[in-house]
Amino acid sequence: MTSASGSVPAGPDTAFRSGRGDTRSPVRPHRKRWGRTVRWTGWLWVLPALIMYAVFVLRPLVLTVQYSMYHWNGIGAARWAGLENYLTVFTDRDLLKIISNAFILIIFFSFIPVILGLLVASLVRRITTGPAGTMVRTVLFLPQVIPLVAAGIAWSWVFSTNGLVNQALRAVGLDGVTRAWLGEFDTALPAVGVIGTWVMLGLCTILLITGMSKIDPSLYEAARIDGAGPVREFFAVTLPSLRQEIGICLTVTIIAALASFDIVYISTSGGPGLQTTVPGLEIYRLAFSQRQVGLASALAVVLMVLVLVCVLPIQRLTRGEK
Repeated sequence: MTSASGSVPAGPDTAFRSGRGDTRSPVRPHRKRWGRTVRWTGWLWVLPALIMYAVFVLRPLVLTVQYSMYHWNGIGAARWAGLENYLTVFTDRDLLKIISNAFILIIFFSFIPVILGLLVASLVRRITTGPAGTMVRTVLFLPQVIPLVAAGIAWSWVFSTNGLVNQALRAVGLDGVTRAWLGEFDTALPAVGVIGTWVMLGLCTILLITGMSKIDPSLYEAARIDGAGPVREFFAVTLPSLRQEIGICLTVTIIAALASFDIVYISTSGGPGLQTTVPGLEIYRLAFSQRQVGLASALAVVLMVLVLVCVLPIQRLTRGEK
């Protein structure tokens, strides 16, 4: 029904039809339903992975925290312990030494491979191109392909009394320096660290070479125009541009050092004494040999927290655009 002047009565849609007021088109109900359908469809695609993650990661994590609150031998009835197992982890001298061994291995597994990887990657980028560069990358990455058990056995032979290291020392007249490198208290842990350095060096080098290939060549040209030499060029251009790659290398290698098990178990079995025993190996012993599931679970939780404490600051420092 129209008014006396013949105009259309004012209503909620009048402003929209006349071009005045809010000109935004109304959201149609079927579009809302379509958006909700798309979101639910995305969750359905992710659901299988979420279920696997919950079953094989989150559930064991929750159970580990639960077991750490009990005294349990894995078979009989469990007895409530509260935080007693955690108190044992932080007061037992042997367990503290075992944790300190893992932090010492970080030097060999993480810092040395990253530093050497930067040097090797810079040299490889400068002197190798084409098929030669591909071959060098393959050789450097080879330790990542070899199973750690096989690497541990091979290095046990290398460090044995009549192994390659001692033979080389005898050949140059250093007979007095020879020893059972993996069997003496002073040299066992550094020898295991050398194995870790060999394993991680190739991974770090390949990651850093890949990062260097993404650096804009014009940055190097500008540095050369300014009179920068190779060393200045490395610190002014290459190193700042590899912040994210260095962060990835440190993250992966620190986790490998704190969670190491294979190499230590095969090469030394944690000996002599506790010199090369690491948390991963001690967790295995406590749970399956000594039947102290609660204490093993508490040590596992502490190890997880230590990994997060070490890794999260690195991720924060290396986050951001290049």
